Amino acid sequence: MDLLQAPATLALLVTNILVSIAAWQNVRLVDSMIFDMTLIRRRHEYHRMITSGFIHADPMHLFMNMLALFFLGPALEYAVGTWSYIGVYLASLLGGSLWTWMEHYRDGSYRALGASGAVSGVTSAAAIIFPLQTIYVFFALPMPFILFAALYIGWSAWAAASRVRDGIGHAAHLGGALTGVALVCLLWPGFVQQSWAMVSRAVWPF
Repeated sequence: MDLLQAPATLALLVTNILVSIAAWQNVRLVDSMIFDMTLIRRRHEYHRMITSGFIHADPMHLFMNMLALFFLGPALEYAVGTWSYIGVYLASLLGGSLWTWMEHYRDGSYRALGASGAVSGVTSAAAIIFPLQTIYVFFALPMPFILFAALYIGWSAWAAASRVRDGIGHAAHLGGALTGVALVCLLWPGFVQQSWAMVSRAVWPF
């Protein structure tokens, strides 16, 4: 799918890149946008649950999120429409932030940033719609998209529950991915039925 035919994906890519670059040069901008548990709880600065998704810690963090969005966003946007796609992206971003808020509610020092929740939602939603599409994990290991999504959600759930401290926002990944799944199930049940039929035939063709 041509990126130029996916205006929302293109706009989100440009926005994330420009805002992140600006934030790397302006600490005050980061402080005003980052997910900060203390400021959200005590000052009710709930906007941070959204704004934190448009800044990134470093170029590699930005690159990995935008790479996934570049490859997966256009297909999902084409499948559900531009405005619905924007809704999935923002809802998944919020879902990831809400799950992070629940997981780290008692940790007043917890801070987070990045589009991981939103990208996770786009990934899981796209996996339901294109379940047998082959993707290459680490550009090397071929895998059906739906299997990758299931493993991704399972790993994120385990890592979040185990409070794995590896600098990755597993709670945001899990919340965003589950939001993407829920939205497809609620808004586009036809895709779910089609996906189930495709996977069933692939697993048991007789």
